[in-house]
Amino acid sequence: MTLPAFNAYLNGRFAPLDSLTVSVMDRGFLFGDGVYEMIPVYNRHVFRLDAHLDRLTANLAAIGITDPHERHEWHKIINRLVDEEIFPDQQIYLQVTRGPAWPRNHAFPAEVSPTVLLFADELPAPAREQVENGVSAITIPDLRWQRCNIKAISLLANVLAKQAAVEAGVTEAVLIRDGQLMEGAASNIFIVKDGVLRAPPPSTQMLTGITYDVVIELAQSHGIAVELAPVSEAALRGADEVWLTSSTKEVLAITRLDDAPIGSGLPGSLYRRIFQYYQDFKTGVMRAGKDFA
Repeated sequence: MTLPAFNAYLNGRFAPLDSLTVSVMDRGFLFGDGVYEMIPVYNRHVFRLDAHLDRLTANLAAIGITDPHERHEWHKIINRLVDEEIFPDQQIYLQVTRGPAWPRNHAFPAEVSPTVLLFADELPAPAREQVENGVSAITIPDLRWQRCNIKAISLLANVLAKQAAVEAGVTEAVLIRDGQLMEGAASNIFIVKDGVLRAPPPSTQMLTGITYDVVIELAQSHGIAVELAPVSEAALRGADEVWLTSSTKEVLAITRLDDAPIGSGLPGSLYRRIFQYYQDFKTGVMRAGKDFA
């Protein structure tokens, strides 16, 4: 495998990504013992950086890792990566693991220094065909652990869910637990019924994204009724519209679920409104270097 020569950061060193190495005894490699963030950048402006860093710090605390950098240090590292990359729209991947330790032991080592890795990649816009026609998805049982609100690097259950979607020839796998909608393998899920936008509320059973927050804010600011409450599988299947949201997918309509149409089988009217609100927000706020309208 040939890695791109993008600039990256590892433990205090900026260097091409393809030149960096991590110890085979790193607990991220051995145990998936770490957390991560994916931070969008528009026109070289990092979007809601402090919100992402707040979540990073909270997730590090949740698994017992001391934040390795002060807030101003994170800003300095991330802004240098953004400035040195060739793409105006980027996605910054940030990962912190507990670090390398010997001997291999499930319990936390007494003395260990976290491993910090960041790199930037291009952030492409969703394909026009997906926006205009919507995407398909499948439902699968949610087999993940009980702390899904932690943005942990141990993503095997999500990987298997996403692979199930790939093998089914669809865009996303929607996770169902005990008859309730949770989220997608790599997205949050909204439904629309009778003009009301509904989504599962934040909980330990799901990871709410920054885009989830933006969509709710946009809906409320434009007078769209929003209800954050548990969504049953039956409500999901009987919805007028279903959407998925993420930093990389933005907002997309799911028009077929388990090979059955959602509503008319085409992106709905409320989706088209929110999509346009999101594009306006991206142009007037994100690309202008603002966090809020």
